[in-house]
Amino acid sequence: MAGRKTGKVVYKKDLSSILTIFRLMPEEGSIFPPSEAGQYIALKRDDCKLTKKTGIGTDGKPVYGPSLDDSGNQKIGPVTHSYSIASAPWEQEERGYLEFYVVLEVIKKDEHGRLSSVFMNMDQKNNDEITYFDRITGNFTLNQRTANYNNIVMVGTGTGLAPFIAMAKQLHWNATNGSGDDRKYTLLHTNRTYEELAYHQDLLDMEKAAKFDFLYVPTVSRPTTRDQNDASIGIGRANNVLRHMFDLPMKEEEVLAAAKSGKGDLVRAEAGMQRTPKPELPKQISAAGLHERLDPSKTVIMTCGNPWSMADIEQTAKTNSIKFEMEEW
Repeated sequence: MAGRKTGKVVYKKDLSSILTIFRLMPEEGSIFPPSEAGQYIALKRDDCKLTKKTGIGTDGKPVYGPSLDDSGNQKIGPVTHSYSIASAPWEQEERGYLEFYVVLEVIKKDEHGRLSSVFMNMDQKNNDEITYFDRITGNFTLNQRTANYNNIVMVGTGTGLAPFIAMAKQLHWNATNGSGDDRKYTLLHTNRTYEELAYHQDLLDMEKAAKFDFLYVPTVSRPTTRDQNDASIGIGRANNVLRHMFDLPMKEEEVLAAAKSGKGDLVRAEAGMQRTPKPELPKQISAAGLHERLDPSKTVIMTCGNPWSMADIEQTAKTNSIKFEMEEW
């Protein structure tokens, strides 16, 4: 069983009110176990706002709410959760830290809890310690999931980018140091806003350096005028952008068509269409150029992030007879 150790946060950057990046150094006198890009480690704090299951929603998924004590106050206690590592193995080896990209867990509107809310409120001067379990594991790696495939498509939604930024940084480092490969890597990276596109400049720089065959496709799902005028930014949710890449209709269009034929809630389907932007690729990327990278017999699609998006991405892969892999720990 992995032992518990206590590390310290040495860097923290908030991208928005719900997204943060931080670096954790190991316990003094220790080093983290060796890792491979795409793996994860369990983190723990003892001062988390606790939650409990309160029922089942209309979508069949569990509903959670605050766990209250006898006085009606939310209980505070320990929570352990595993997080994908966003730093590359070479960074860990040379600099010692592990990096994490974390989103605030929302219980319901204006209510937050569990481990992520502690991370968002960490103070590096007085509140910088995190317990970790001294074991790094997971098989969502290029070695485990992409053997014998020449075209690797990585789809990261929100903080689901974490394993892919680790992979991209390691691939860039490997190629720079003479140990690259000749495979094609395409990263579809989506978040709500431009400000929340974590690692955006790093990924642009890696693409420009061209040390390995890498195409970066960033999109935002809540575009502003600024985004619409930026040729390097595409528009749309990750699952719909991937559908667009394969000449498929939006998921919401399929749902609306089904509702019109009597299979679903028409009002809800129409509302979904109204609030969902139509997918557009960054202007410098051509659909024809993408298709050259997406030969189904040579392609594997990897995804991590929102469960609903991952399920639809899997459907797109199956429709095109493409191997599909997702992070599901």
